Amino acid sequence: MLINYIQAAMHKATYEFLQDSDAAFYGEIPDCPGVWSTGDTLEDCRENVQDALEGWLVLGLRLGHTLPVIDGIDLNAPQQEVA
Repeated sequence: MLINYIQAAMHKATYEFLQDSDAAFYGEIPDCPGVWSTGDTLEDCRENVQDALEGWLVLGLRLGHTLPVIDGIDLNAPQQEVA
């Protein structure tokens, strides 16, 4: 399920060419706040965005953050009812 989530999130990534910058490309995943990166090539940028996403997910899961549901994939633990 984690791999499917990463793949779905990466399909939502957006990229732009930066003309006046040391890095040529900027990429982000709008559904995942704070997940962005740059790279000298589009492929470098894509790989860097995926690395940022993976780190963001690991930290979010470890800290118990509510993660966005992407394409119906929900990584959040179900809420237990208190009796």
